[in-house]
Amino acid sequence: MSKDKAKVRKILDAVKAAGRDSLTAPEGKLVCDAYGIAVPQEGVATSASDAQKLAASMGFPVVMKIVSPDILHKTEAGGVVVGVKDTQEATAAFDTIMANARNYKADAQIMGVQVQQMLKGGQEVIIGAVTDDSFGKLVAFGLGGVLVEVLKDITFRMAPATTEDAYSMLDGIQAAEMLKGARGSDPVDREALATLIVGVSELVSDFPEISEMDLNPVFASKDSAIAADVRIVVDFAQKMPRYRPSEEEVLRSMNRIMQPASLAVIGASSEEGKIGNSVMKNLINGGYQGNIYPIHPKADEILGYKAYRSVNDVPGEIDTAVFAIPAKFVAAALIECGEKKIAGAVLIPSGFAETGEHAMQEELVTIGRKYNIRLMGPNIYGFYYTPANLCATFCTAYDVKGSAALSSQSGGIGMAIIGFSRSAKMGVSAIVGLGNKSDIDEDDLLIFFEKDPNTKVIAQHCEDLKDGRAFAEVARRVSKKKPVIVLKAGRTSAGAKAASSHTGALAGNDKIYEDVFNQCGVIRARSLRDLLDFARGVPVLPTPKGENVVIITGAGGSGVLLSDACVDNNLQLMPMPADLDAAFRKFIPPFGAAGNPVDITGGEPPATYKNTVLLGLQDERIHALILGYWHTIVTPPMVFARIIVEARDEMRAQGIEKPIVASLAGDVQVEEAAQYLYEHGIPAYAYSTEIPVAVLGAKYKWARGAGLIR
Repeated sequence: MSKDKAKVRKILDAVKAAGRDSLTAPEGKLVCDAYGIAVPQEGVATSASDAQKLAASMGFPVVMKIVSPDILHKTEAGGVVVGVKDTQEATAAFDTIMANARNYKADAQIMGVQVQQMLKGGQEVIIGAVTDDSFGKLVAFGLGGVLVEVLKDITFRMAPATTEDAYSMLDGIQAAEMLKGARGSDPVDREALATLIVGVSELVSDFPEISEMDLNPVFASKDSAIAADVRIVVDFAQKMPRYRPSEEEVLRSMNRIMQPASLAVIGASSEEGKIGNSVMKNLINGGYQGNIYPIHPKADEILGYKAYRSVNDVPGEIDTAVFAIPAKFVAAALIECGEKKIAGAVLIPSGFAETGEHAMQEELVTIGRKYNIRLMGPNIYGFYYTPANLCATFCTAYDVKGSAALSSQSGGIGMAIIGFSRSAKMGVSAIVGLGNKSDIDEDDLLIFFEKDPNTKVIAQHCEDLKDGRAFAEVARRVSKKKPVIVLKAGRTSAGAKAASSHTGALAGNDKIYEDVFNQCGVIRARSLRDLLDFARGVPVLPTPKGENVVIITGAGGSGVLLSDACVDNNLQLMPMPADLDAAFRKFIPPFGAAGNPVDITGGEPPATYKNTVLLGLQDERIHALILGYWHTIVTPPMVFARIIVEARDEMRAQGIEKPIVASLAGDVQVEEAAQYLYEHGIPAYAYSTEIPVAVLGAKYKWARGAGLIR
C-alpha cells in the first residue's frame, strides 16, 4: 500500500497550528487519499452555485454535508442531506444545511458544504481506530450505519494490524454471515475491506496524534469497499513513553530473583506471628539450599542463622531481598539494597498505593530505577519457585512440584491458588504475587517463564494490565510455545469515558481485552475455577491433530449437556460417517443411539465402554473424545476409570494418542474415579458436564492459536 506521509504531516501540522482537535471532512479525505483508503468523489462548495456545479460534475444523486471543525456530529446538527437528485435540490440543500448549522451553533466556523458522490447499495460497516490507555492504538471493525451504537457489533485489534488480523476481524463480529452473502445477497469484497482495515491501522500507528478515527458508514459491495464519511480526532499533547527495560535486562533480573543463589530477609524475626518469622521458616522448612541472610537492626542470630544489621554488612553477593518491615521503613532499606546491587526486592508490606499512599510507592519506583532493582509488589504474599525449593512468602510452604506457573494480583486469589493446587494435587513450578505492580508485572513473568524449562503452562489473574501492549507483544510470542491463560477481573465497565467518535464510544474496556487476548493467542478464563482447571488440565492433554470431536456417553441427558458445552466452547462435533456409525452400533444395544453423541445407554458392561473408546481412538477421522459416564452397578465408577486408562494405554503403545476428557455422574464414588483418571492423564470431573468440555476447549484454543491444528 502506497503511503504519502509528508502529505498527512502537512495537514496535521496545519490543524495543530489552527488549535483544532479534529479534521474537517475534506481534510479527512486528503488523509485517506494519502494512505490509499477508498473514499468517494467530493468537493467543497462555498455557495449554492458551487454546489450545483460540483454535483453535476460527479453525477447525481449526491450527498451534501456541513464542513465545520466545530460541528463533529453533522446529522445531529441537521447538516446532512442525502439523495440530492438535481441542481434545484442542490441549491435547496445548500441553503438548508447552512441555516441548520447556524441554528445549531451560532458561533461555529463554517467552511462550506461538502458535496459527495452518493454510494448505492452494499452492506454498511464501520472501520475505525481508538487510543487505549493500556493497549495504545487499536483498529476496529463492525456493523456500521445508524445501528452502530445500538447493536455494538464490533471487534478490535492492536494496530498496526496484519492482513491476517483484518480477515479475522471480518469473521469476528456477530453479523459475519451477512458479509458472506445471507438470504441471496451478494458477498462483500473481503479483500477491499481488509485493505481498508490495514490502511487505517497503519495510519494511526504512523501518526500517534490521531486519537480517534471513524470511517462510517463504509459501503461494502461485491466489488468494492468505500468510506462514505470520515471523522478524525487528534490530540497533540505529548505522551510520556512507558518505562520498558529490554527483554534481555528483564530476563537477567528475573533469573536472579526467581532462582537466587542467596537471599536476604529484611525484617527477619524469631518471634512467632511476625511476617518476618514466617518467611524465615518457609525458606528453611521449604528446603531452600541457597544462602539465607536475616536482616535485623538488633538481633545477632535468627532461627539458627547469623543476623546482620544491614544488607551492606553481608559478605558476598545477594540476589533477592524479601521485605517484611513496615511501609515507612521500606524506602531507606531499598536504597541499601541498591548500594548492594541486589537484583530484586520482594515487597510484602502493604500501606502504599492501595491505601492512597501513591507518593510513597512512587518513591520506591524512583529508587528502583536509579539502582536497577526490580520490584515485586508491594502489598503481596511473596512468591514460590518450586524447582529451587524456594518459598519466599509468609503463606504456608508448598512442595508439590509440577509444570504450572501461576500468578495473581490479589493476595486472596493467591491463597485460593495455593489451596486448590494442594487439594487437587496440581504440581506447580511457581506461584507469584504481584499486588500493586509498581514495577514487575505479567509480561515480566511471561519473559521468565517462556525460557523456564520447568514451566509448561502459564496462568495469570489480573485486575488490569499496566502496559497491555507490552503484555500482548510478549504473549503473542510465548503463546506459540506454551499456553498462556488469563483471568481478567472487572469484566463489567464502570463507565466509559466521553468519546468524540462512534468507535471511541464503543471501545468498552472488556471488549478490548477480549479481542486483544484473541489476537495474541491468550486463553481467557471466565472465572477463578476456569483459571485453575485450565492450568491443571491443559498441560495434561495431548495436542489434538484436528477439529473432529466425538462424545461417547452412558446417559442421554449427559450427552445433550455435553453437546451444549461443545457449542459454548467452540468445539466441532463430528458428523458421523455411515461406516463409523455402523461400527459403533456393533458394540451398543439396539435401543442405544449411534450418531454423535454415541449413547451406549446406562446398563452396559465395562466392555462396551472400552470397545467404543478403542474405536474412537483408532479411527483417524476422530481427533478428541468426550466421555460421559453414568454410575451403575454393572460398571461401577472405579471399574470405568480403570478400563478407560487401559484403553488409552493400549492405543498409546501403538503410537496413537488423542485428548480425552470425562464427565462422571453418580454417587460419591465417582469422585475417587475422577481423581484416578486425572492422575493417569485424563482430565475428569465429577458432577459437571461443563468443566471437562471447557478444559478441552481451552486446549483447542491454544492449539489453534499456536498453529498446531491442520
